[in-house]
Amino acid sequence: MTIVNRLSTWLEKILEVFTAVLMVTLTLVVLYAVVMRYTARTPSWYDEVAAIMLVWLTYYAGALAALKRGHIGVDGVLRAMPVAIRMPVAYLAEACVIVFFVILGWAGLVVLDIMQGMNLITLRWVPITFTQSVIPIGAALFIIATFLSMPAHLKKIRSGISQEEEEIAQAIAEAERDNKEAGLTADSIAGRDGR
Repeated sequence: MTIVNRLSTWLEKILEVFTAVLMVTLTLVVLYAVVMRYTARTPSWYDEVAAIMLVWLTYYAGALAALKRGHIGVDGVLRAMPVAIRMPVAYLAEACVIVFFVILGWAGLVVLDIMQGMNLITLRWVPITFTQSVIPIGAALFIIATFLSMPAHLKKIRSGISQEEEEIAQAIAEAERDNKEAGLTADSIAGRDGR
């Protein structure tokens, strides 16, 4: 296992745990607010905290999706191109993503600088710089995820393999394995086994 694969696996586990914790916590906050609404004691902090948690979930889950190359792409267009054109376009696309997130990270740092000394409206003890730190951190994680997943992604593009085709082939193989373990055949599934 290469260092890139180890780092990728390590980052994937961390992001999976962190996004799962954020999702569960956000769900609990919303459920708490709904229950409290029926007792006429809706917490004042609920809207602000839920919105911030949703933003955090978006940034961290987006980095996880980048690591798994799960964002929307147009592999079919790339595959239709000759390799001599396909690879420069793929490198340009990767560069555009990285440049965008470098700019986003820089803008996030500017936002943090501007918001120094400010606190949330409903939770006066929580600094806005803490809540907005997700912008540069999320941008940095997205860049790291892009770099870690780039070698395998470019290799697939070079060979003409599509992410979607690979996922479909994997799903078919898993379904065939599950059917075999269950003792099912294509004829029995289609109802042609004479039963």
